[in-house]
Amino acid sequence: MKKLTIFHLYPDAMNLYGDLGNVTTLVRRIHERGIDVDVLDIKRGDKANLKHADLVFMGGGQDRGQKVITPDLKKRGKEIKEEIEKGLPALTICGGFQLFGKYFKTSDGETLEGISVFDAYTIGSEKRCIGNIIVDIGDLSKEWNTSVKTLVGFENHSGLTYIEGETKPLGKVIKGYGNTGDSTFEGAVYKNCYGTYLHGPILPKNPHFADHLILSALKRRYGKAERLSLLDDSIDLTAHKAAIARAKTAKTVHI
Repeated sequence: MKKLTIFHLYPDAMNLYGDLGNVTTLVRRIHERGIDVDVLDIKRGDKANLKHADLVFMGGGQDRGQKVITPDLKKRGKEIKEEIEKGLPALTICGGFQLFGKYFKTSDGETLEGISVFDAYTIGSEKRCIGNIIVDIGDLSKEWNTSVKTLVGFENHSGLTYIEGETKPLGKVIKGYGNTGDSTFEGAVYKNCYGTYLHGPILPKNPHFADHLILSALKRRYGKAERLSLLDDSIDLTAHKAAIARAKTAKTVHI
């Protein structure tokens, strides 16, 4: 039986807005394909060999949570970057997204050094971007072999993230604020590593994204992998469509 291992980074400090639901979704969708899966919770000070990881997940956290885990993450930074260069899939949400960049300068003026997987940096602002968000993933939908061309979620962030160089945006904002609060682009992509401000959590309402991560993990671990067997995603896609409808009518607000 095939088996995948998910490394969940700092679940005790970085788990805002139901981010654990992303791991739950991955596990469910892996199991339903008859594939075994282990989830290893990696906390500060834990020994962890990233060579054993098939997929990495890191959720969001408040500024104080980010400050707590930053020194430990920095120690793992070189190893994480090496494995991502080799194709390790990773999903980082909000605070995790920020710390996978070069740095996060908080609204208090403190700079938290990131691990520079993304060629990006984040500046804390006084305004907070809150609301439902729709993202057009364009050409990525072809790469992911899906007919669903959008991602949906809920954003709640005061950090504004600017991407540069070889790092590309996850998609274009249809409704919402996005990385820099100006409704242009959302998230970041570098190789198989993804960063996003979409909470909610993101994967239950975007099963096509979850499956892309799973297939990427299988290809890396076992070589060429065939398409994943289809699952009944009627409920998941109904939630996706409902989120789009709500985003088009609900207000997005700055606080």
